[in-house]
Amino acid sequence: MDVRIAPSLLASDLGRLREQVEAALAGGAEWLHVDVMDGRFVPNLTFGAPLIKALRRFTDAPIDVHLMVVEPENYIAEYADLGANVFTFHPEATVHVQRHLAEIRRRGMAAGLALNPSTPLSLIEEVTADLDLVLIMSVNPGFGGQGYIPQATGKIARTRQLLDRHAARATLEVDGGITLDTIRAAWQAGADTFVAGTAIFGQPDIGEAVRGLQRQCRERA
Repeated sequence: MDVRIAPSLLASDLGRLREQVEAALAGGAEWLHVDVMDGRFVPNLTFGAPLIKALRRFTDAPIDVHLMVVEPENYIAEYADLGANVFTFHPEATVHVQRHLAEIRRRGMAAGLALNPSTPLSLIEEVTADLDLVLIMSVNPGFGGQGYIPQATGKIARTRQLLDRHAARATLEVDGGITLDTIRAAWQAGADTFVAGTAIFGQPDIGEAVRGLQRQCRERA
């Protein structure tokens, strides 16, 4: 199983966005992770459409959008038109989850569901066939720079078992507190994609920070 790094732009310096994104991609990052918050589903506000527009001016790298918003279905068409590649939302934030997953795919994006630390796996079991990605939150969402919740490792393992049991090919992504000290446990538990913010953009050498996270899994596999 390979290791995909998705730098979280929540931790980037927006005044140096292009420079930092290009450094991360040169270091081996494959996706760019954009957190969208509405101040209702989580206690914070962040850019959505303007950031995607800015990214698309200088890169064609896959944009992985995580919506921490109420009624995420209202953003599907707009984000597809802007060039987002992965659209992930929280099942608690809406009603007709399967309908929205189908619409995301119809619009040409990969469809994902995100599970908060207290959200049970049962919320995705009936729609595994509709999922291209499952995002396990290893912190409570809303703010960057939080520490990894240790119980997330067991949840990642159970999610991998669930996906395997249903012969699902969904990507298993982890977001929250991913550092050199935590990524290996999450990878061993079955995750393949890792969102990291301060562990990348908070380091003096962004490209080396990406490579360091990859090495923690690959060199001791």
